[in-house]
Amino acid sequence: MPTDVPTWFTSGLSTEDKDKIADVEAGLDALQTPTGAVQRGAAAAWKRIWPPLLAVAVVLVIWQAVVWSGIQPLWNLPGPRQVATAIGNAAADGSLWEALVTSLSRGVLGFLAAVAIGTPLGIIVARVKFVRVTFGPIITGLQVLPSVAWVPAAIIWFGLSDGTVYFVVLMGAVPSIINGIVAGVDQVPPLLRSVGRVLGAGRLAMVTEIVLPAALPGYLAGLKQGWAFSWRSLMAAEIIAVGGSIGFGLGQFLDQGRQLADMSLVFTAILLILAVGIAVELALFAPVERAVLRRRGLRQDA
Repeated sequence: MPTDVPTWFTSGLSTEDKDKIADVEAGLDALQTPTGAVQRGAAAAWKRIWPPLLAVAVVLVIWQAVVWSGIQPLWNLPGPRQVATAIGNAAADGSLWEALVTSLSRGVLGFLAAVAIGTPLGIIVARVKFVRVTFGPIITGLQVLPSVAWVPAAIIWFGLSDGTVYFVVLMGAVPSIINGIVAGVDQVPPLLRSVGRVLGAGRLAMVTEIVLPAALPGYLAGLKQGWAFSWRSLMAAEIIAVGGSIGFGLGQFLDQGRQLADMSLVFTAILLILAVGIAVELALFAPVERAVLRRRGLRQDA
């Protein structure tokens, strides 16, 4: 018997009457249950998915229309069908998966290393005025400097090895992460720090319990930019640094298409590089950003 009905009400009833009451209560519970939650979740997911799908369809139509216009011969400007065939062939012979796994592993490891290095450095730069005044312009200059400029120096220092790739990735991502933290800390309202001091927060508690949580949106923006810079830096390093002990990544895959004058392979590599960037944004950064904004009352959708 459900516990929601008082025992004094059912004590004098027969077993059949108790079962009927239980059925009625179960029906009422079912009416109160938010059965539309799954449907609303599916509708919200479809609402987020269909605009990108529409954009892809529009791009494919325009692409095919340009191919049909004959501006370039087919071997210089392959259509979606030719590129799809090249993708299938590359997937069948394993080169696509090898390049994808190699670049993804490098990108993830390099980005995690950049986060581990850039986060504490960013806190120091944001909190120590002398360090900011002294090194802030240099960090900004490093962020503006194209990562490809580091490739020749990295090859001389580390040779044709993974060390070259990771060095270029770090030099591309770390300054962005540092500046993201600095920007987030600068946007923390002074009132929060004052409240922390009144409540007796020490230096460590002030940073970990007040400043960093309040600076989270700026830090997240720095992480997104850091990932973008690390991915771009990785592709630049893989395209230029070829040979030695460096594995076969998407950059080498792209350069292989150039050397073979096979535009279908070139387009395949470009689409894979683009797809990885979009997938990381949709699967990682976008959900985290939505959750942060919802917690701050700045976003109401699911």
